[in-house]
Amino acid sequence: MNNKYAVLQKLTESKVVAVIRGENAEEAIQLSKAAVEGGIQAIEITYTTPNATDVFHALEQSNALLGAGSVLDPETARHALLAGAQFIVSPHFNKEIAILCNRYSVPYLPGCMTINEMVKALEAGCDVLKLFPANNFEPSFIRSINGPLPNVQIMPTGGIHLGNMKEWIQAGAVAVGIGSDLNKAYRKGGYEAVVTLSQTYMQKSVE
Repeated sequence: MNNKYAVLQKLTESKVVAVIRGENAEEAIQLSKAAVEGGIQAIEITYTTPNATDVFHALEQSNALLGAGSVLDPETARHALLAGAQFIVSPHFNKEIAILCNRYSVPYLPGCMTINEMVKALEAGCDVLKLFPANNFEPSFIRSINGPLPNVQIMPTGGIHLGNMKEWIQAGAVAVGIGSDLNKAYRKGGYEAVVTLSQTYMQKSVE
């Protein structure tokens, strides 16, 4: 799936993006596989995970949409694309990453908090913007953004959990990024706990 808009469509249809931040590659692989088994179809493998490319290679036979997160520069973005990433996510907006992703027709979801950052990202061809960290905002912030910027599509990440996910989606979020909940479940109950939690997230996303 190399078409930018096909990737974006699958991403937004998935509603939930599992942000995988493992202490090592093996933990990230187990977290990712458990999330996929639980029904989450979009996986963001963060480059803060040691040997992140090993995670991409371990998941290449899955049907999940694989993206790279915590990408800070174009060199890392290109590395991720060669490893198999189908979308790129940053905690900030980087124009050089946007140019690289546009060159290869790959979605780039930069982290933005202000209207100024969002306008710059839109001008650089970004279609979905990551509101990060979302725990600094209320879900109604999306409607406030869509007043002056009606074409902005927002994926909140950071502080999203089962208790507030539905509210964000109802407020207009095209998808939500979850992460720390999966790590907590893994450390408490291992692989099966992550599968169960992922199933709960997916059920909640369609209620």
